[in-house]
Amino acid sequence: MFTGIIQAIGRIEQYDARGADARMVIAAGGLSLEDVTTGDSIAVNGVCLTAVALTAERFTVEVSAETLRCTTGFAPLAEVNLEKALRLADRLGGHLVSGHVDGVGTVLHFAAVGESHRLEIDAPPELARYIVRKGSITVNGVSLTVNTVDATRFTLNLIPHTLAMTTLQQLAAGSRVNLEVDMIARYVERMSQFMNPTDPH
Repeated sequence: MFTGIIQAIGRIEQYDARGADARMVIAAGGLSLEDVTTGDSIAVNGVCLTAVALTAERFTVEVSAETLRCTTGFAPLAEVNLEKALRLADRLGGHLVSGHVDGVGTVLHFAAVGESHRLEIDAPPELARYIVRKGSITVNGVSLTVNTVDATRFTLNLIPHTLAMTTLQQLAAGSRVNLEVDMIARYVERMSQFMNPTDPH
């Protein structure tokens, strides 16, 4: 479990395709690995991955074909947002994030508005129903608040601090981003199915 508060920007130093799967060595940047052991989870661009090998400054992960199919952003030398798994004693600064990406969205617009930036994303239709105004969403691992929603499109406001601490500053129209919707919305939907068993969804 994670919070969506990015702790460092890392870089994919080595990418080895292994059939449809991949093995990646990631430089941790400013992320301390002193309290990380083999088998621990680290969110990489919002994707929960297991550290299978560690040094003081980098960690290795293995990525399945299914994960690669459902996500984006894993290219050689790409910069990635990093967050270590949440501990029970940690502050929950963002929102509860599972690290299980629901789908990939497309950036429609990204531009400065005053000191902040306005980000507009088109979400896959199957995810749009979970995105609500003033609700939470994770974009490339970053916990953000939705400002507006129009069908499958939604907008976000990024303050300078968020841009400085994450890779979201690199976005442009056409960029593809990992999306994870608020898990509470999924639980509410599931419970409502039992309250209204005729609902086809």
